[in-house]
Amino acid sequence: MAFNFDQRIDRRHSDSLKWNKYADQDILPLWVADTDFRSPDCIIEAIKARAEQGIFGYGDKPTGFINSAVEWLASRYNWHVNPEWIVVLPGAASGLNLAVRAFTAPDQLTIAPTPIYPPFRGAAKLAERGQLNLPLSLQQGRWVLDLAAADGQMTGKERLLMLCNPQNPGGTVYRHDELQAQLEFARQHDPIVCSDEIHSDLLLEPGVQHIPFASLSEDAAQRSVTLMSPSKSFNIAGLGASMAVIPNAELRTRFNRMRRGIVPDVDILALAAAEAAWRDGSAWLSAQNAYLRSNRDWLVSQVNKLPGLSVAAPEASYLAWIDARGLGVASPALYFEKHGLGLSAGREFGDDQCVRLNFGCTRALLDEAVARLQRAVTARP
Repeated sequence: MAFNFDQRIDRRHSDSLKWNKYADQDILPLWVADTDFRSPDCIIEAIKARAEQGIFGYGDKPTGFINSAVEWLASRYNWHVNPEWIVVLPGAASGLNLAVRAFTAPDQLTIAPTPIYPPFRGAAKLAERGQLNLPLSLQQGRWVLDLAAADGQMTGKERLLMLCNPQNPGGTVYRHDELQAQLEFARQHDPIVCSDEIHSDLLLEPGVQHIPFASLSEDAAQRSVTLMSPSKSFNIAGLGASMAVIPNAELRTRFNRMRRGIVPDVDILALAAAEAAWRDGSAWLSAQNAYLRSNRDWLVSQVNKLPGLSVAAPEASYLAWIDARGLGVASPALYFEKHGLGLSAGREFGDDQCVRLNFGCTRALLDEAVARLQRAVTARP
């Protein structure tokens, strides 16, 4: 079956957060993590079918969504999840915030990588918790977590280890030995582990396989909360259907107690879309990943030719973490914006000299973005 990812859909005057940021400006929006691809027909048809009923009352327990999730995790990751472990959420970011509040006290700390997806930092800040940041280091073209950096910094009050696999913004898919090292760290210091695995389906590097942290062992499962969603994979982030997989009954109770009366149930149309994605979207996802791989390879080859810029090829996701410290400008994000490129500012992730570029777009748009990058580098002071 053929899918057309070259189709240009004009989102400039819609309700798109991504495109409205630069409304009526000649700036290409390549920042927030949604793509410019039309979601697969199976999702659109599922939403239409649910809407045809014409009644949108309160939903019951979303057994269809949960069962499709269980089947998806078993078939793709050989991870056999009990349906009762699943807590359905309206977004992975809410899961991060709930984990911080459920599993740490006000005088306790979280541990998170840096650079990292901003809600990791924001969840600790909003809950008024301290955070110990462990750096990522670039090793053989992959951004990996430097657990040794914790030596001498641990206070005994660190109660939540926040992981991101595949890593955002670096795009690393952690291997078994790297995950095992993270588990050994958790055993040594005894924090609960919250693993954000929302980009797990977007694998670009041939031969690389995503391994859920909780699937390592029974010990890993019992100390972990895993956040997952079809939202990034199938471009349905605006609908908001995610889940936390929590095998430990006590942790699940604490998590659910914290969400009660604050975090709403998931929208019934979002559940229909997510269930359809996981049941019928595999062929579309494979085609999209192939398209993204081509975009990635082109972008990486072109960026690494430019003086002052460098980028490691992300193994997963549609996000490129570009090191721009060689440009010699105070804020690369603002500099590129002046040259017609709206990128995510590295400051929000923990490194102001980097930018994140979303290549989940048509090749034509990416070609124009590369041309603007080239012009911006040429014009630097």
